[in-house]
Amino acid sequence: MKAVRIHEDGGPDVLRYEDAPDPEPGPDDVLVELRAASLNHLDLWVRKGLPSVPKPRILGADGAGVVAGTDERVVINPGIDLGDGRITVVGEHSDGTHAELIAVPRAQVYPIPDDLSFEEAAAFPLVFETAYRMVVTKAGLAEEEWILIWGIGGGVATASLAIAKALGAHAVVTSSSDEKLARARELGADATVNHETEDVVAAVKELTGGGAHVVVDHVGEATWAKSLNAARADGRICVCGATTGPNPPAQLHRIWWKQLTIYGSTMGTRADFEAVYDLVASGRVKPVVDEVFPLAEAAAAHERLERGEQLGKIVLRIPD
Repeated sequence: MKAVRIHEDGGPDVLRYEDAPDPEPGPDDVLVELRAASLNHLDLWVRKGLPSVPKPRILGADGAGVVAGTDERVVINPGIDLGDGRITVVGEHSDGTHAELIAVPRAQVYPIPDDLSFEEAAAFPLVFETAYRMVVTKAGLAEEEWILIWGIGGGVATASLAIAKALGAHAVVTSSSDEKLARARELGADATVNHETEDVVAAVKELTGGGAHVVVDHVGEATWAKSLNAARADGRICVCGATTGPNPPAQLHRIWWKQLTIYGSTMGTRADFEAVYDLVASGRVKPVVDEVFPLAEAAAAHERLERGEQLGKIVLRIPD
């Protein structure tokens, strides 16, 4: 089969579109002929170098296709729940979806809803599962509450917006791109703030009447102080990443004075995936596809993601 593999750590130039051995399904596995796969920041981190990832490695957590030898359209849940609090992730702990074939446990595949394309199906699993766990399972966002979502171009941010609106909540989102903010309003954002030219904290407090009930922060050092300030008293802040650095000043006085709750969140359980799958299948939330590249052009797709140009998910079409 054809696949995109890395044999060494580095930039997009280390991605190789090449022949790789066909996967061999185990007794509880199903072989999926992939039609689409999406990119996540996880792919960039694995490519740049994670000591726990052996080489060569096929990247890719998200994928959609057909069960081999059938016309059964399926989407893959990339988080394999081991049942003891541990979750392994397709594309990090095993070969991934940026290939023509993948073998996964049968319990990890779900029917693609009839009104969803392969590209749309591949665009939702990891980021929607991650966002659902943050917004619903951890932070418990309720109807009519306000949520602040940083960096609306990213997959987790756009998923958080879709989930918040499905819950009947109000969302204010940020970006440095006025074009992305305009697109976010089309996707249902109640308010937008340009975090380069506007005072986010002041704007959020005015828009929400005192501050956001929930803040979704995946940025880290660049936004942490503002997240603490933008949350209202008794607010909840949920963190799933730190793309600008993991060690900002803690500002503990703001946490106790405002009686804030801080949640850490990573990926999601099978229950989280199935809950968000139901939202997608019912049409209450819709995956956002940014741009589609042929599998052979995975390096160009990585470059677009690394530049932060996307709004929604970058998808690879398989086969070319």
